[in-house]
Amino acid sequence: MHHISVERNRRKKMNEHLRALRSLMPCFYVKRGDQASIIGGAIEYIKELQLLLHSLEAKKQRKGVTGLGACCNSSVADVEAKIMGSNVILRVLSKRAPGQVVKVITVLERHAFEILHLSISSMEDTVLYSYYMKVLI
Repeated sequence: MHHISVERNRRKKMNEHLRALRSLMPCFYVKRGDQASIIGGAIEYIKELQLLLHSLEAKKQRKGVTGLGACCNSSVADVEAKIMGSNVILRVLSKRAPGQVVKVITVLERHAFEILHLSISSMEDTVLYSYYMKVLI
């Protein structure tokens, strides 16, 4: 009989914790009320909060640190880079080319940059890539 009451208390405690966890998340992170959906939604919510935290930390660091910058204008592209601590902002303005962004990301990752955010703006045949990165070394 003791085992049954211990198991009942464990399930009761687990359900209380799941209700508390669900109440801490925006409703659209939990599609259904089952345990797996609640835990899966919590994982996704935590990942998004971590991204937001990284972004806010980087923004704070940009405001507090004066960085180095460089520009390069050529017939292929106009490039601007700003370095602030371990963060780098890279802007590339060039003509649109198929597969261009994938090639640039591959090279950047090969050279120990972690891309935190990428913004792409285009008009006709011109495109502006704005990379926000962290130096991993």
